[in-house]
Amino acid sequence: MISVIILTKNEEADLPICLRSLQWTDDVQVLDSFSTDRTVEVARRHGATVTKNAFESFGKQRNFALQNISLKYNWILFLDADEVATPEFRDAVLKATINAEDAVAGFYCCWKMMLEGRWLKRCDNYPKWQLRLLRKGRVTYTDFGHGQKEDHVLGKALYLKEPYLHYGFSKGWSHWIERHNRYSTLEAVARLNHRPPFKNIFSKHGSTRNPALKSWLSRVPGWPMLRFIQTYFFSLGFTEGIQGLTYCINISYYEYMIIIKMREITVNQNASVQSINNITNADQKSATLVLQASE
Repeated sequence: MISVIILTKNEEADLPICLRSLQWTDDVQVLDSFSTDRTVEVARRHGATVTKNAFESFGKQRNFALQNISLKYNWILFLDADEVATPEFRDAVLKATINAEDAVAGFYCCWKMMLEGRWLKRCDNYPKWQLRLLRKGRVTYTDFGHGQKEDHVLGKALYLKEPYLHYGFSKGWSHWIERHNRYSTLEAVARLNHRPPFKNIFSKHGSTRNPALKSWLSRVPGWPMLRFIQTYFFSLGFTEGIQGLTYCINISYYEYMIIIKMREITVNQNASVQSINNITNADQKSATLVLQASE
């Protein structure tokens, strides 16, 4: 069987649907970041075990869960509260873990992005991969942008092609925009400070290719507009109706926020360096005048 870990913070609205989709396992663990709503009550009412830990970042929170929660099974699945395990995904998870040889440390999983009941397959560049299904003691995470990626993987990672459902807009567009305003700051810092080798953009593995593409394309003039053109026209996002158009506009705006924050960070860093240089030069001039006066 599978142990499931769900990270939560004020998820009382989404969590019930997620938990109902996990009735096939008797070990559901909710790691809560001190919610102020009824998240903990909802989790316990559905039979989940609740642990609390202050949230610092997704990478640290996942590592905390792996290191501190007593898990019943050797295989672990990470889900978010706005994600749903379909029966097909459940069957794929069980089959993959039963048949996995010992050298397999985990599986990359992908999702179907859902908006107003519509799967945004083309707009969201399906499939996107994250290492969410893993063997106990074989994977750790590190922060990357607003999320995380695998850090150490003891063994090989395979791909689970059956997706789960991701309801990323379940709390409304105001919440999505507020959240992505925070995310854009983290993404800007990550793209400035961690530029993967250019050769990584040609990798066949999405977990290697996508961070490199984000970092390098952010430096292309007009990238937010190009992002819209790519998703809406070249990826055929226009075939996904008003939902596709709405998503493409907002994801392009998200890229624009990242770009202007990257520029803001760079300008502030340059100003700080210049200020330090000015102070140093002034100190040197003062020292010279003192020496000249004492001669």
